[in-house]
Amino acid sequence: MSHSARSAVSPSAEDDELLSQLGYRPQLARRMGPFGNFAISFSVISVLSGCMTLYGFGLNTGGPAVMLWGWVAVGLFVLCVGMALAEVTSAYPTSGALYYMAHQLGGPRWGWYTGWLNLLGLLGAIAGIDYGAALFTGALLNLQWGFDPTPGSILIIYACILVLHAALNLFGVRLVSILNSVSVWWHLGGVAVIVGVLAIVPPHHQSADFVFGHYANGTGWESPFYVAAIGLLLAQYTFSGYDASAHLSEETTRAQVSAARGIVRSIWVSWIAGFILLTGLTWAIQDYAATQGTATGVPPAQIFLDAVGLAGAKALLLIVIVAQLFCGNAEVAAASRMVFAFSRDGALPGSGQWRRVSTRTGTPTRAVWFSVGVALVLALPSLYSATAYAAVTAINVIGITPAYAIPIYLRLRPGHRFPVGPWNLGAWSRPIGWVAVVWVAVVTVLFCLPQSNPVTVDSFNYASVALAVVLLLASVWWWVAHRSYSTPLYSGNPEMAAIQRDVV
Repeated sequence: MSHSARSAVSPSAEDDELLSQLGYRPQLARRMGPFGNFAISFSVISVLSGCMTLYGFGLNTGGPAVMLWGWVAVGLFVLCVGMALAEVTSAYPTSGALYYMAHQLGGPRWGWYTGWLNLLGLLGAIAGIDYGAALFTGALLNLQWGFDPTPGSILIIYACILVLHAALNLFGVRLVSILNSVSVWWHLGGVAVIVGVLAIVPPHHQSADFVFGHYANGTGWESPFYVAAIGLLLAQYTFSGYDASAHLSEETTRAQVSAARGIVRSIWVSWIAGFILLTGLTWAIQDYAATQGTATGVPPAQIFLDAVGLAGAKALLLIVIVAQLFCGNAEVAAASRMVFAFSRDGALPGSGQWRRVSTRTGTPTRAVWFSVGVALVLALPSLYSATAYAAVTAINVIGITPAYAIPIYLRLRPGHRFPVGPWNLGAWSRPIGWVAVVWVAVVTVLFCLPQSNPVTVDSFNYASVALAVVLLLASVWWWVAHRSYSTPLYSGNPEMAAIQRDVV
């Protein structure tokens, strides 16, 4: 198409033309702009969710020194993963995202296993995020009215949050985009308010040596190196979900550039905001032991109580809870698009149901309900055992993290034949890509290591079990239904179509 002819075509039409070349008929409403695409990944990363939920874990596994410097180091490696993934996203901007990329670059089995890891990771993320919001809501209700946050009552709050997020997503991607845009400013403003209050109000603050150098070990393991290694998981857990920008690419204008930039921007903005938040929280600790053993069950809530009193603590907790609700809503959007895309390619049981799109809103409504329904089921073990629930939600990090590396690794294999999109790393592509792959391999091992000693039924790290179960389920379902699964041939680039024919 000539430049003059192309300039007369709207960005959405160009995006839809590319999607057709990728093999899909445009079905979803393309109503999200570049900022909205960045906002959904930033909202899913949510430093006010991840950092707050795992802050107690960080106090126990290395303390402030590991939390702060671990955040800096992990953020750098995750930025490499994000840049490498953004480059592949620029070439393949589809709702299927990771599994579509893996299928095109490596063949059906690569796509199949990547898809199942990604899907169960996204569904586990909904469970982890919204259950965390339910726990913080229970803590707030306890401070306000003496509410007893039993497992049953927390599950009811959790179910209400899931229904709220399903309802908001059913209104269409425009509302989701607006809420995510608000979420960006809520998160940035929330971090500024929390850190500002904790800097001004408390009569006592920790020293810089404590904030950046204090080491604490409550794990039972003697090796500082081992404790520091598992302490990196606070940051790595928080830095997940940025593939949301790719999953929403079929609803984003100028998707090849907007989705890629959305991934990278969400990581570096979260990197800065999270460092400021962790520094502010740690600086304001009044009693380390009391913060670790808080009766609220939420160490940041104890920091708020000790630093600014009951009224101030409730106000700051409310800021965190609203941010967590924004985060969960964005995650439901990302997961539902993955359900839609995977069903569109025949990979899920009942695919014909989950790929249906509302003609009124352009939203995969049944995929939305599927996502929150599975998330509800995943949380049911919390009624009987916190350990069992932790094992279920481990599917989040242990599933989604390896899924990031697979298309990056496969992209490195074709080398110069890869159909580079308009957003790319140029000469830095291969070195950054290999750094990303190696980092994901290392951190996947860290996710599976035991986190406390002695290792018992209650303290066992079930992440490795979760990974084995996911791979077993994917293998069984491959044997049953792989004949119904396929992604369309890529027709936009003859060279890449030839590569796909070679790998299929």
